[in-house]
Amino acid sequence: MTTDETLATAARAIRDADETVALTGAGVSTASGIPDFRGDDGLWQQYDPGDFHVDRFRSDPGGYWDQHLDLHDEFFDDDVEPNGAHEALSDLEAAGHLDTLVTQNIDGLHADAGSDSVVRLHGTAAKAVCQSCRQRYDADPILERARDGELPPTCDECDGTLKPDTVLFGEPLPEHALLRSQAAARSADAFLAIGSSLTVEPAASLPKTAADRGATLVIANLDRTPLSRRATHEFRADVTEVVPRLRDAIVGDAEQ
Repeated sequence: MTTDETLATAARAIRDADETVALTGAGVSTASGIPDFRGDDGLWQQYDPGDFHVDRFRSDPGGYWDQHLDLHDEFFDDDVEPNGAHEALSDLEAAGHLDTLVTQNIDGLHADAGSDSVVRLHGTAAKAVCQSCRQRYDADPILERARDGELPPTCDECDGTLKPDTVLFGEPLPEHALLRSQAAARSADAFLAIGSSLTVEPAASLPKTAADRGATLVIANLDRTPLSRRATHEFRADVTEVVPRLRDAIVGDAEQ
């Protein structure tokens, strides 16, 4: 079967699905210029993974914030924008063909592209959260306070220490996000795994859960994944090319 035929077949399955879920991983963000963790130019080539453990934050929150400023300025500059895969997923949601978008990424690019149904498994760099009262703040003004020397920045409500609202090693995933993503996987008729190696749990279990319950599993990733054999359709291709083509095929089918 040619790629076009496979796209058309996958599109029909998604068009006919009562509920479609997508999971996105680092491969969607790297296409916008954000390095991943494990690649040749990834974070682990420049930083010690131990610097991203919650114990390090608790023992030295000021030092953590100081390093976070460098990281944020290097990887989340103003030139980072949504790419074609982000936009295609937003279009599918707007057209009624994507019900839940689960992401492992913290960059906020899905929201920037217009997606509303985003479940953030690993939190978001767009927010900061108080470690005492759980009050959440937009990250930009908190980052400015840190740049001005408030290390660590503290909560306006209770003077507790603020932390970027991202999941560090040693922290549990946000319970609501995890439960919502698991429920979506169980009820999905079609599941799209896009730009994810499908090796990091518990996200890697979501497409397996969907496939175990009979969902059409579509994988789009440059490299083979542990679930490649389970995929109904697999595209080993640039996600910024194949996801827009899949969107076009789905919308085209729906308009016929």
